[in-house]
Amino acid sequence: MTWLITGGAGYIGAHVAHTMTEAGEAVVVLDDLSSGVAGRLPEGAVLVRGRVDDREALDRVLTGHGVTGVIHLAAKKQVAESVAHPLDYYRENVHGLTVLLDAVVAAGVRSFLFSSSAAVYGVPDTGELIPETAPCVPINPYGETKLAGEWLVRAAGQAHGLTTACLRYFNVAGAERPELTDTGVSNIIPMFFDRITRGEQPRIFGDDYPTPDGTCIRDYIHVADLADAHLAVARRLTERKGGDLTVNIGRGTGVSVRELADVVGEVTGRPVTPVVEPRRPGDAARAVASVGLISEELGWSASRGVREMVASAWEGWCLRHPEALGGA
Repeated sequence: MTWLITGGAGYIGAHVAHTMTEAGEAVVVLDDLSSGVAGRLPEGAVLVRGRVDDREALDRVLTGHGVTGVIHLAAKKQVAESVAHPLDYYRENVHGLTVLLDAVVAAGVRSFLFSSSAAVYGVPDTGELIPETAPCVPINPYGETKLAGEWLVRAAGQAHGLTTACLRYFNVAGAERPELTDTGVSNIIPMFFDRITRGEQPRIFGDDYPTPDGTCIRDYIHVADLADAHLAVARRLTERKGGDLTVNIGRGTGVSVRELADVVGEVTGRPVTPVVEPRRPGDAARAVASVGLISEELGWSASRGVREMVASAWEGWCLRHPEALGGA
């Protein structure tokens, strides 16, 4: 198999590219490098600089490299930004996917794996765990574009005989190696690190939720586990002819924001006393994945814990921010 990974020079994409190549799969990466880093790519992966809404470029890549499967990761993914700029999000996440699927069908590619998100669930009211059968009621344009993307992928698969999968990520964290760490500060762990590095205390948004310590509970998944899940699903796609698999990717274990802050303090060696600020609109009290389906279908489960996520992320953070070590 030759896999095209769109957005493969990004934080998640590079981990997937490394995992796939280490497993012996041929990998071609399509990335415009707007947020990706070419130096993250593994030896042997082919980098093509381009966008998923450029049909001519897609045709050249798919046919020129003999692509037989696609892992689509390229997308805009910031919730607040999606609220401020919904047209940009629909243009890139939905229109771009439409152009890509059109090219995939024309090239005769038969396997398509779509990077979705737990944001499709919105603010779920399902009790302890969120199953894949939970209602999908996204509350922001980002979540809407991911749900629309799932609809597009399944419809194209049914109409054109593609074998498809939609992976609903929960909260991704950590790094397999320091140079692959997340370079942004929009996710909670790098947000904590950023505040600590600047000599400030991390922020917690709301401590009056109906949870044991009053803070939100989330399901955190190590990015290396996420990459392993992509490999398992990609190989399942090659075994089947037609059909769709939609699964959550998480650990099925909840960690509160305050518990996470405690782990950050232990790993960094800094006294962490979070500053409590008002709740943010739309934050669910609890969002934890039901992971039984992917276990039943593929025998896959996550193997890395939260402390490993924080420690590996801190190592990568310090590589890029050596000043962070000065206060330890």
